[in-house]
Amino acid sequence: MSFAQASDLPAWKALQEHHAASGKLLILKDLFAKDPQRFSKFSRTFKNTADGNAILFDFSKNFVTDETLGLLADLAREAGVEKLRDAMFAGDKINFTEKRAVYHVALRNVSNKPMQVDGKSVVEDTSAVLEHMKEFSEQVRSGSWTGYTGKKIKSVVNIGIGGSDLGPVMVTEALKPYASRDITLHFVSNIDGTHVVEALKQCDPETTIFLIASKTFTTAETITNANTAKAWFLESAPESAIAKHFVALSTNAEEVANFGIDTKNMFGFESWVGGRYSVWSAIGLSVAIYIGFDNFNEFLAGANAMDRHFVEAPVTENIPIIGGLLSVWYSDFFGAQTHLVAPFDQYLHRFPAYLQQLSMESNGKAITRTGEYVKYTTGAILFGEPCTNAQHSFFQLLHQGTKMIPTDFILAAQSHNPVESNKHQRMLASNFFAQSEALMVGKMPEEVANEGAAEDLVPHKVFLGNRPTTSILATKITPGALGALIAYYEHVTFTEGAVSCTSSKIVVSDSKKPPASCRFGTSIPSTNGASNLARFSLKKLAKNWKMIRQFLPMMEVPTG
Repeated sequence: MSFAQASDLPAWKALQEHHAASGKLLILKDLFAKDPQRFSKFSRTFKNTADGNAILFDFSKNFVTDETLGLLADLAREAGVEKLRDAMFAGDKINFTEKRAVYHVALRNVSNKPMQVDGKSVVEDTSAVLEHMKEFSEQVRSGSWTGYTGKKIKSVVNIGIGGSDLGPVMVTEALKPYASRDITLHFVSNIDGTHVVEALKQCDPETTIFLIASKTFTTAETITNANTAKAWFLESAPESAIAKHFVALSTNAEEVANFGIDTKNMFGFESWVGGRYSVWSAIGLSVAIYIGFDNFNEFLAGANAMDRHFVEAPVTENIPIIGGLLSVWYSDFFGAQTHLVAPFDQYLHRFPAYLQQLSMESNGKAITRTGEYVKYTTGAILFGEPCTNAQHSFFQLLHQGTKMIPTDFILAAQSHNPVESNKHQRMLASNFFAQSEALMVGKMPEEVANEGAAEDLVPHKVFLGNRPTTSILATKITPGALGALIAYYEHVTFTEGAVSCTSSKIVVSDSKKPPASCRFGTSIPSTNGASNLARFSLKKLAKNWKMIRQFLPMMEVPTG
């Protein structure tokens, strides 16, 4: 497969001409006024076979027309996005610097279809690890796996960093409604001793197990924290008790044994599993213990469903490819440096942090696959916070600042906690819909003046609008829905890297030394002014965007 700088491709040049002629002049509210079918035309619904529910991806409030989408699709084809995707799913060694496959998709191969690396099936080994995880997690949850004194396990401490921490932390928080609440999880990642000490203060050696999560079992922070935990444990327990209380999630049996862990208590995974994609592997053992293996399997199935869509859907209907192409469109043609992900769901409060690693570690690259320095921007600065909290911190910059910040809003129609006759969820949903419309429509000087604002205050109350957003509306955050959402962003990241001709799937150095210089972008939420602007009616929005109607009854929102 040959590779070229993206800016040398004919489609790139066509996009430059399109941007100069019309793209940069697009006014979102005018596009809706001219085309009543715009929402339907630029929205895609993902049918999730894992949980039987749907996820709506509304791309209509982006700077995209039929012509734009066609040109972006041409760019994807010329950059070889589909060919590189197919190579990844075939087990080819697309991680060329380490000469490895990038095959985390095989970890969620719930149908056990044939998948190979170097001509050898990976299905059997992957299934064996999953079966081991199922057996162990069910033993811990049922109480049949006990501590060295015979007491039921009550605390699970996951010690890891990077992908060995961010993934399990995020998923266990997101799926807390499915958790066994008689088990308490603790996650230790930082080399700062405070992190491990504070976790241990809440644990009893007799009822605690430690999951030491390190692919190589040599990661400095992880092994230092693991040794501290072991020393704490051995203050009151005999050496022989380690077998009942320490488990390794690793590929390095020799180092695991040197640490003192019985390799029978080792859950392995292959070298083709990158750290930031490892929550699908044995690294997800804490997840399986916390939510139960059946739910963990649905989590895998949700990702697998999105994988199938990514492989099978044509470019202009392919939800992750569209998301990735829009990211390139904004970064390289509009000069956007940041990307905001704002979930309207408190359980997803760690989702932006997880996506930060996924996106910025993957696409924080400046060298192409042919060894050249790129001629364009790569890797947006991804950040986020849950809403509505973010509206009262940084949305001011989003609404009235000078930075263009493409934004994803995420909402589940059904709440896990419909308290006060679903009052909280109604308010949350109102803000979800209102923020995207407020960012699109804005508030012009004449509107501010008509509201009675003093003449000298009118400029300060103006919101220009025309800010691009993508709205993602799930039926409910189930294990299957979360799996699909994560896989969506994985494939968005893949698409971005494939277009930019960089190696999204590799980590060049464990040191992660910061570059000598970097361009820093900005962020976004809202003061009372922006909050006031967001007071739009859900009922009105339901009329404007009819496809959302199918979700509104789940929130008991009238659609008449």
